[in-house]
Amino acid sequence: MARAKKAERRKYTTVTIPTPLFDRMKESIKDTGFSSVSDYVTFILRETTAKLSEAKKGSKGDKDEVIKKLEALGYI
Repeated sequence: MARAKKAERRKYTTVTIPTPLFDRMKESIKDTGFSSVSDYVTFILRETTAKLSEAKKGSKGDKDEVIKKLEALGYI
């Protein structure tokens, strides 16, 4: 029963990224601990979201750096 409740709390959505970026990411995760591009993207988004939150609390230079990284990854 606890497992069913946990599954109910975990909801997912679809994010569309360019196919060439997906292919590069798929190639990048070979021989890593990531089992899928989805796992890798989730990791990246968690990390960058945390950094962006920190940057909002910090200086404008920090925020600009995070934004540049997100742009380079194709998220912005």
